[in-house]
Amino acid sequence: MLTLASRPAGRLILLIALATAESAFALEKPEAPLPADHAAKMAQGLVLFKENVRPILVAKCLNCHGGKATKADFDLSDRKPLIASGMIEGGGKKSQLYAVIAHAEEPHMPLKAPKLPDDAIEKIAQWIDLGAPYDKPLVEKKAVARSSDPTADDRNFWSLRALKIAAPPVVKNEGWIRTPIDRFILAALETKGIAPNPPADRRVLIRRLYFDLVGLPPTPEEVDAFLKDVRPDAYEKLVDGLLDSPRYGERWARRWMDVARFAESHGYEQDYDRPHAFHYRDFLIKAMNQDMPFDKFVAWQLAGDELAPDDPAAMAATGFLGAGAFPTQLTEAEFESARYNELDDMTATTGSAFLGLSVGCARCHDHKYDPIPTEDYYRMAATFASTIRSEVEMPPAPGAEGKPVTVQVTAEGFPHTKHHADDRGFPHFYAKSYVLNRGDVNQKKGEAAPAFLRVLMREGKGAEYWRVEPPKGWTRSTFRRASLARWLTDTEYGAGELAARVIVNRLWQHHFGRGIVATPNDFGIQGERPTHPELLDWLALDLVRNGWTLKRLQKLIVTSAVYLQDGTVDEARTKVDRENAYYWRHAPLRLEAEPIRDSMLAVGGLLDTTMYGPGTLDPNMRRRSVYFQIKRSELIPTMMLFDWPEHLVSIGQRNVTTTAPQALMFMNSALGRSCAEGLAHRLSNQNPAEIVRNAYRIALGREPRDDEAKLSLGFLEGQRDVYKRDGQADADRAAKVDFCQALLSMSELIYIP
Repeated sequence: MLTLASRPAGRLILLIALATAESAFALEKPEAPLPADHAAKMAQGLVLFKENVRPILVAKCLNCHGGKATKADFDLSDRKPLIASGMIEGGGKKSQLYAVIAHAEEPHMPLKAPKLPDDAIEKIAQWIDLGAPYDKPLVEKKAVARSSDPTADDRNFWSLRALKIAAPPVVKNEGWIRTPIDRFILAALETKGIAPNPPADRRVLIRRLYFDLVGLPPTPEEVDAFLKDVRPDAYEKLVDGLLDSPRYGERWARRWMDVARFAESHGYEQDYDRPHAFHYRDFLIKAMNQDMPFDKFVAWQLAGDELAPDDPAAMAATGFLGAGAFPTQLTEAEFESARYNELDDMTATTGSAFLGLSVGCARCHDHKYDPIPTEDYYRMAATFASTIRSEVEMPPAPGAEGKPVTVQVTAEGFPHTKHHADDRGFPHFYAKSYVLNRGDVNQKKGEAAPAFLRVLMREGKGAEYWRVEPPKGWTRSTFRRASLARWLTDTEYGAGELAARVIVNRLWQHHFGRGIVATPNDFGIQGERPTHPELLDWLALDLVRNGWTLKRLQKLIVTSAVYLQDGTVDEARTKVDRENAYYWRHAPLRLEAEPIRDSMLAVGGLLDTTMYGPGTLDPNMRRRSVYFQIKRSELIPTMMLFDWPEHLVSIGQRNVTTTAPQALMFMNSALGRSCAEGLAHRLSNQNPAEIVRNAYRIALGREPRDDEAKLSLGFLEGQRDVYKRDGQADADRAAKVDFCQALLSMSELIYIP
């Protein structure tokens, strides 16, 4: 279990709290006599403080610890709170303060900034040993807590300020440039003295592109056609075809489902099903395939029932808000706290998914790091105050045949989705929501008026600026969520520019394995800084200026020279950039659980391409993995082997683990064997040489090397002889299935080259 003490920031807070308690206890003890040289040391320390330490603390520490804020409850603006914190106990180089500034322990300080020079660290240690004297406080009247109003410095943080218009830079190697993206990448590489890799060969590129855009391997016929296509725009046409494929929406909808923490059950002990929740997944697939503008995509998920109430897709889109877990069996004492937990889930997920901000951290206190006061959190949560899950019968989409369908929506004014707490009078929502002291429903501080994050409200605009008025005669809902959507996508005065940064970073991450910001759900102070900030802003502006269409931007990315590179590694460049943060090569990426399973079915000729409709928990299903039902207490074992998320909170990036059971899935599972049998069936009536060649072409998209062909033929012959000795009726077929299963177990099958 992850405890407070196991998290870096948590350790610091915990140590400070324990040290403060120790200091308070020490005050009750008789004071020890001062050493004889105490006065002399304090005098020496005072000189060191005034000449060296004070400037360091003011420039590098005070802003977060006792000046404009008191983060992690650590205040060094004066000697008394510094001593009380316990951070200098033990003396200079044995103190907790020394450990964090020397980067011996986390969190490293200054946070997300370069380490202090060694001589500065040494002087701070000497000063602590000399008694840590102050001649006067570092600030005349220190602020003990963050002001509710964001400051100019708050608004100037890299992710919160306006997008910077930057022309793609001039580079030396003009011949490498294919798109404006390449100028930003190459300029940084040239600064580092690193040359980029050459383009990958066509077999690698088509396989990379297929997995990235549609999540399936190309067929041998598709590979052959691309290799033979000599037109100058052959690659661009391949990109266009894949972006237009219905398989594209299935691939990219699944990626957004991680961000949306989508599941089809309530969770907790009972974990009752939400039988009509799958319509949200279908909405995502259709929206991705139609290239719905991202600002509309955002707005419909927050307020589709208000913005397009007659459109079944818009209604289904609101499933985003209600996708979180919820305990359906409650006692009366739990009613109100459960409702605030539900509001927190909506608010926190909206913040992380669209803004890349940990808004939920401000539920119990002002955000420790980012400029999000508790009051802003509760005002944003108030936009969802009367928003509940409902099941609504909708007519078929215009032009579609069939009966009306029941869709789960998260809206206002419809009957609530029934659950077991109804019998005890659970109200589902409360007419008013309040600002809570420390998140406690028993400590209400006043009604929360719906509003937004002030740090993302520019030019003095207030919440009323984004107010969307309901149509005349409308009474069903408040249109608070429509107003929230308007603010969230407003690139002039609202949060739209940050939303654009966040989504283009997600696209980049999925194509390269690492975002320009490596923490896709945290663009705040604790998140990573962008490696290419000018490129990030350029991409965000390009998205906005071109109608928020994602497919166009993806085409720009996958036709760039940086994307087309091969994966060659050499030690010289690795020494300069071991993490490939500057993209001098295209690093191979392990596929996620869904394309691993889908690829096995496709290679085995078993994949059912039926789209849409209810999912299933049957692990033997042969449809694409996006159509598995996601029941929180009954997750698909094969998917969990390959780091399927638990669908409880928004996931910006999945873990990638390598474990023994993963290999056993290919070797021993029913899925592995059935796909091997399917591939063997596709190779019927072929001689051994044809079997080996075509199996490689189907599974790996390439011809076998000479040594691989020789080894494979020997394996087929040896297995056939073993089966014949054992009296196997069809020894040739059994050997062929074994060979196919061995081929499907190769790591090459599950890596994007």
